[in-house]
Amino acid sequence: MLQQSFDLALESGVGKGGIPDAAFEQALADLAPALGRLQGQARDHSLPLLGLPADTADLPPVHAAAQRLKAGATDILVLGTGGSSLGGQTLAQLADYGISGLSRFAPEPRVHFIDNLDPETYSELLAKLPFKTTKFVAVSKSGGTGETLLQSITVISALRAAGFSDAEIGERFQGLSEPAIPGKLHPLRALLEPFGVPFLEHHTGVGGRYSVLTNCGLLPAAALGLDIEALRAGAAKAVAPVLAGKSVRETPAAVGAALHLAAMRSGKNIAVLMPYADKFALLTRWWMQLWAESLGKDGQGTQPVGALGPVDQHSQQQLYLAGPKDKFFTVLTVGAKGKGPRIDAELAGKIGQDDFAGKTIGDLVAAQGVAMIDTFAKNGCSVRRFHVDEIDETIHGEVLMHFMLETVLTGYAMGVDPFDQPAVEEAKLLAKRYLAEGRS
Repeated sequence: MLQQSFDLALESGVGKGGIPDAAFEQALADLAPALGRLQGQARDHSLPLLGLPADTADLPPVHAAAQRLKAGATDILVLGTGGSSLGGQTLAQLADYGISGLSRFAPEPRVHFIDNLDPETYSELLAKLPFKTTKFVAVSKSGGTGETLLQSITVISALRAAGFSDAEIGERFQGLSEPAIPGKLHPLRALLEPFGVPFLEHHTGVGGRYSVLTNCGLLPAAALGLDIEALRAGAAKAVAPVLAGKSVRETPAAVGAALHLAAMRSGKNIAVLMPYADKFALLTRWWMQLWAESLGKDGQGTQPVGALGPVDQHSQQQLYLAGPKDKFFTVLTVGAKGKGPRIDAELAGKIGQDDFAGKTIGDLVAAQGVAMIDTFAKNGCSVRRFHVDEIDETIHGEVLMHFMLETVLTGYAMGVDPFDQPAVEEAKLLAKRYLAEGRS
C-alpha cells in the first residue's frame, strides 16, 4: 500500500521554507471543483484512463502478442520514444531492466528500449543484435512518430541486408498503434502491414504519456514475465477514492495535487521526485515527461527533476539544502530494513564502526531515506514522503496511477488541459521539415 505523509511539507512543520499552511488550505478548497470534474468523468465514462484498471478485455491479446515475441527470441527491441517507451521502461525495471550491474545478467529474452535516437548508439546496437533470434516492437500512438518510423525503416533495411525475406521480416515484428482512419495515411501501418506484421491497437482514448498501463507498457512487461493483471489491480487502488466520490482530503491524489498547487503559488518552481530504490529509478524519467508535458502551458508549471537515493545525496544534496528554497521534494522510501548483505562485525571494527556490526545494507538505505527527509525539514525544505513496504507489480501500478491522477487534478486546478502538448507538436513538425530540407 502506498502511504503519503506531508506534515514536513508545510510551514508549520519545517518553518519559513515550507508551504504556508494557509496556502495549502486554499489549494485544498480549490481542488474540490477539479476533483468533482474528475468524478463526473468517472460517472459518464468520458475519461477512459479512469476505467482502465477494471478493464481486462484487452489483456489476452497482450499475452498472446508477448508469447509470439518470446518464441525463439533471445532479444526484443522496442522501437519508440517518449510515452511509447518510458512507461514500458519503468515497468521493465521490475525485471531488472536498466539497473546497473544486473541488467547484463537478465534472463532471455532480453528487452531493449532504443528511445533516444542517437546514431552511434543505434548503429552499434543493430550491429550487435543477433537478428536470427531478435524480435522488434514498433510503438507509436498516432502512427506518425518520426523516431519510430525511422527506427523501423532502418531495422527493415538491416534485416534485408542480412538476407531475410519480407515474410521473415514480418514474422519478427509486432506493431502497436491506433487503428487507421479510412482515407487517411497511417504511416506505421503503411510501412509494416505489407510485411504481414500484426498490430495491437493502441487505446484511442489514452494519450502516450498516460499509456503505461495500456498494452503500450504492458506488452514489454508481459514479455518479461511480469504480472500485468496485478499492475491493473494496483492501479485500481489509486483510483478507488475517485470512483467512490470521496472528498479532497480523503483522496490521496487530490491531496498531492493541492500540495503541488500550493507549492507553485508559494514560489516553489521546481518539483523533485527522489525514490530510494533502483527499481523506481526510471519511474522518475517517466514522471518527468508526464509532469512537464501535461502542465507546462500558458506560462505555468513547475520544473520536474528526478533524483535517486541514496546516490544523489552525494551529487545533489548540497544544492537542495544550501540553495534557494524554491523546491518541493517528494521522497519515496521502500521497506529496505533488514534486507541485503549483512555487515561483518570484525570488519566493521577495523573501520571504527562497531555500531554497524550485524546491520544490513538495507538498514543503511532505510536510515539514509529517513535521515534525508529529516535533514530537508531541519533545513527549511518542503518535503513529502511516500512509503511502500515492497516493490511488486501491485505497488507499481498503484504508484503510477497515483501520479497520473495527481497530474490530471493539478492541471484541472491550474486551468490547463493536462492531455494536450501543442509545443511538442510544433517542434516535431519543424524537425520533419528540416530533415526533408537537409538542414542541421
